[in-house]
Amino acid sequence: MKVPPTSLLFGPVGLFICACAQSVPPGAPLPAGYGSPPPTIYDSSSPARSPVQRIDPAALQREAKELLDLSQSVQPDIESLKRGLLSKDLTDKLKRIEKLSKRLRSEIAPLGN
Repeated sequence: MKVPPTSLLFGPVGLFICACAQSVPPGAPLPAGYGSPPPTIYDSSSPARSPVQRIDPAALQREAKELLDLSQSVQPDIESLKRGLLSKDLTDKLKRIEKLSKRLRSEIAPLGN
């Protein structure tokens, strides 16, 4: 099947004309949200300081001690799992361990930065 050479020329030209017809002419108003975003102004004269977080060493010590006690109490429960016995408060202990560790980490993490 032979394709006439004129159809090879008119195909791309037709696509070009369709594409140009859909473009916005220069100077035409653009709908809201289609322009370049407004410039962001940074004020470098006063750097933002995070408020100093006070840490209560006694509370940290209490939470760390509770975490230690809970983790030591989990060991016998794990041993009983080997025998097929599940302690009814094992999941509660594990949830409390997770909560305490997250809390300690969040209080200590700002000090490391």
